This record gives sequence, C-alpha cells and structure tokens, in this order.
Amino acid sequence: MRIVRLANFVTVHTGGLRTALRQLGRGYLRAGHEPVLIVPGRRYSDKMTKQGRVITLPSAPLPRTGGYRVLAGRRELAKLLDSLEPDRIEVSDRTTLRWTGNWARQRGVRSMMVSHESLAGLLGVWGMPKRDALADRFNRRTAAAFDTIVCTTAFAAEEFRRIDVPNLVEVPLGVDLKLFHPTKMDAAVRARYARPDELLMVYCSRLSAAKRPELAVDAVAALRNGKVPAVLVMAGDGTRRTALAYRAARLPVRFAGHISDRTTVSALLASADVAIAPGPVETFGLAALEALACGTPVVVNEQSALPEVVGDAGIAVPGTADAIADAVSRLMERPEAERRAAARARAENFGWSKAVQGFLEAHQAVPDPATAPAQSALLRPAVPMMRSATPQSRKPGADEAGAARYA
Repeated sequence: MRIVRLANFVTVHTGGLRTALRQLGRGYLRAGHEPVLIVPGRRYSDKMTKQGRVITLPSAPLPRTGGYRVLAGRRELAKLLDSLEPDRIEVSDRTTLRWTGNWARQRGVRSMMVSHESLAGLLGVWGMPKRDALADRFNRRTAAAFDTIVCTTAFAAEEFRRIDVPNLVEVPLGVDLKLFHPTKMDAAVRARYARPDELLMVYCSRLSAAKRPELAVDAVAALRNGKVPAVLVMAGDGTRRTALAYRAARLPVRFAGHISDRTTVSALLASADVAIAPGPVETFGLAALEALACGTPVVVNEQSALPEVVGDAGIAVPGTADAIADAVSRLMERPEAERRAAARARAENFGWSKAVQGFLEAHQAVPDPATAPAQSALLRPAVPMMRSATPQSRKPGADEAGAARYA
C-alpha cells in the first residue's frame, strides 16, 4: 500500500511532529508498505530515507512564526499527488491542506487527517472570542472532508466528540524505548548544568507562546525563593527566546538552544531530576513521554492532554509558577529509585510498534456512523496492498539537503 503523507508547519525545531512523522514512516516501511512524505522546505528535493521517500517542495517561510513553512502551491501539489497514485493519504494539517480530503474522495482514495493540536485551545491562546463556536464550525468541515480523523489522546479528540464526529479514531503515539532509557544518564552532562547539591530541571520544547515556557522560568524563581537550589535547562528555540532570556537574567537558567541530536537529548533528559511541560494545549507531549522513558518524572499542566500520558509518573497542576514549584518539591520527596522506576514503567505502555499498528488499522477502515460510538472505532483488519511499480526516479541534480533533516 502506498501511503502518501503530507505535513505543514515542519521545521528543524518542530521536534515532536518530525519525530512522529519519522517513526510512523519507518514503521510503515517495516510493515511492507510504501510511505511517501511531502513537506515544505527551502528548496526542492526528493530522497529515499529510512522512513521512505521524502519529497520537499520549495516554500516561503511564514512571517513571525519562527520559520514555519506551508505547501502553498495547490495546483503543483495536486499534480504531484496524481503522479504518485496513492492508495491512502495521511494529512497532518487541518487548515491549508484540508482540500486534499476532497482531492482524495474524487479519486476514490481513502484519506486520514491527524489532529496534532487542539484548535479550540490554540484559539484561546490567541485570545479569539467565541473560540468554541469557531472551532466547531471549522472541525465539522474538516471531519466532512476526510474519511478518518485520528487524535492521539482523549483530550485532542474532545473537540471532535462534542460535535458528534462519527469518523473519529484515537491512536496514541509512541516513544523510542531504546534510545530514551535511564541508562542514558550521564554524570558529565549533569555536571555541565548543575552542582551535585542542586536540583536540575529541564524544559524540552519550542520557546513559543502556546508552550508557556515562562512558567518554567518563573517556577525556578519560586523554588529559589523557597530556598530550593533549583536550576533550569531550556532545550529548544523559538520566537520567545529573547524575552525569556531577559526574564531569566538573574536566575540560574541555561538556554541550550535546539538540540538536533536525539542521543544528546536523551542524555539531558535522563540526567535531570524533573522535566517541566507547562503548555496548556499539548495534545500528546512527546518530549514529556521521552523524559518518562529516561526515568525522569514530569510536572505537567492539568489543562492539557499530558495528565493522560504521564499518569502517576508525574504531577498535573494548574498553570501557575507556584503550583509547578510545589509539584517539583513534592516529586523530590519521593525516593529517587521509586520515582524513576514509575516514570520508566509508565513510558513502557507507549511503544512505536503499537502506534504504527493503530495508524495502519485506521487507514483500513472508517467507523459506521450509524453503529460506531464517536470515542472509538471498529476497525477492519489491515490488508497490505503492495504496488509492483517502483517509486518515481528523482529529478536529476535535485538538492537533497532539505529531505536529509527528515531521514
């Protein structure tokens, strides 16, 4: 089966989405399917990678978004889709790519939209009035355009469930349990950021308004005021970095920037005492799950999907600095071996093989609106349909630098 995947708002700094795309592509390939990923980038490229074929189409960056790009050329993209002749399409953008659902329906191709964000939540962050009504109207159109809507948590699915979307499926994402492991703890990494008597906190995400990174900085201030020798490493980059640096000027906060090497990320997460995920609109939170896999407990915002993910391996609190600081202190009262074992055990419930299987099942069936409840899907068994044709050859001299980032 040839599964053509389309994603927008992908940059070198969008760690969670890029990780999900990469792991799902590798899983589809291992299952005997033919994944093709189409993403925007600086220049054209077409390359075979470990996650299948990756095609990058040249796109201009959107102003004031930290480098986000979108696949804007509808006619060019439709022509490319026609040439690829997909058996399935999987779309990771409910806004500018919604039209691809109708493209697929006109050609008898099953389509799936993966909701990676809460639209109502984002509208709230942006201060939009009547956010629920706006989100409901938009989500109805999205659900009507695609055969299947996939959400990764009940939190993400709620905005579709409340409007009785019948073609809704919940499939959790996963974590690389080998790469992110407690054995990745590195004394040298820890010593780089904290003294032996200090409490090392880590924030690993984009520095954007929706992620509320300032809460992590302010939590350090609250802990220091309470005589707790806390330090913070902020692993990530984004539009809020300058403002955050000013906010943290008198605090022990280290800005590590975006860390592209996953092994380095793993060592940092495993070497920390606690991770902070303060964003109120997270619909899954891969970075938090990766911290758990490393044996590091997580403090999360109770308004997000993360309480579903972390369970009793972390603490969910209101989105205030004082609440986060208090939760950090409570976590540190637990015996270290106990809290680290609980974190790892929780992460082991999420494997990429299970996620890939769930996505493949979702590609094969759509719930019957007359009989299937909105919160689940009666999925038909997946039946691989391999093509005998080989992927199209690449354009001579194509620049492959953009695709290499997604390998």
